[in-house]
Amino acid sequence: MSAAACMRMYEPHKQVSSDSEPFVIPNLPGEIKLTKKQVPDFLKNEEETDMTEFLNALRASHGKNYGTLVNSFYELEQPYVEFQKNVLKSKVWHIGPVFLSNSSGTVKNTEQNESLIKWLDSKKPSSVVYICFGSISTLGESQLREIELGLEASGQQFILVVSKTSKKFDGNQGEEKEVEVTSEGKGLIIRGWAPQVLILNHQAVGGFVTHCGWNSILEGVCAGLPMVTWPGSADQFYNEKFLTDVLKIGVSIGAQEYWVTHAGETVKKEAIEKAVKQLLAGDEAVELRNRAKGLSEMAKQAVKEGGSSYSDLNVFMEELKARRH
Repeated sequence: MSAAACMRMYEPHKQVSSDSEPFVIPNLPGEIKLTKKQVPDFLKNEEETDMTEFLNALRASHGKNYGTLVNSFYELEQPYVEFQKNVLKSKVWHIGPVFLSNSSGTVKNTEQNESLIKWLDSKKPSSVVYICFGSISTLGESQLREIELGLEASGQQFILVVSKTSKKFDGNQGEEKEVEVTSEGKGLIIRGWAPQVLILNHQAVGGFVTHCGWNSILEGVCAGLPMVTWPGSADQFYNEKFLTDVLKIGVSIGAQEYWVTHAGETVKKEAIEKAVKQLLAGDEAVELRNRAKGLSEMAKQAVKEGGSSYSDLNVFMEELKARRH
């Protein structure tokens, strides 16, 4: 929210001479750098579109609302919460991670989940990397091939979530199942929806390759996992910088181009291999994991009685009650 607000107010992307020249987002806490290629299309386009019309209407309504409930917690982004309140003069309540309040809910005992757990149970702690790009993004065959080669070269075990329409991952013939083991046995391919929270919280999983959607980031943080950042659209490049430069629990894959439904420039196998190794192997991996585990504990404390999110929600409810009188 803070990064997007500063981008709209100061338009730093209009001050650079090329799409690849980096710039710093003005007045935002921390030195957050982007390039014009990573800026959302609706900010770069001068012409009015359906998206810009919608966002303008949304911003106009923002000044009329009472405040904003945020699915985050104070300890995670303290300087930006203060920036919103003191500089942007926004009324905000951080009440998340919301899904932790439903942690007592049971996961469906499906055949797919049973096979997943059985496979994960056979692996060593923190030895598996989980790769998922959300429900909207679609990777082309060339990118999937680079992912396959990069994972193979890394030597790490993995779970990869792909769309139901994706080709068979390792190129072998045969029936395409919702869950399949690769021919080498090191990977598990899930087609369509995956029980992400269940997977992330298994002790065998040591890292998360993510498109940097906010819900996925929160789920990764709560699971105490470092992340490889692979942003594409919306607020994802802002979120990437938050993980890599602010929280320092992320390793960038090197994505440089904003895209929406189909991936932009193909990320090569060498970059994938390097990032996955950084995440799971060596001293840097230990440091990343330790920082991530610390944030996980903060998240869990935030939603408990007396925690920051618990308290913020109570403050919000009391303010609503007061407005009734």
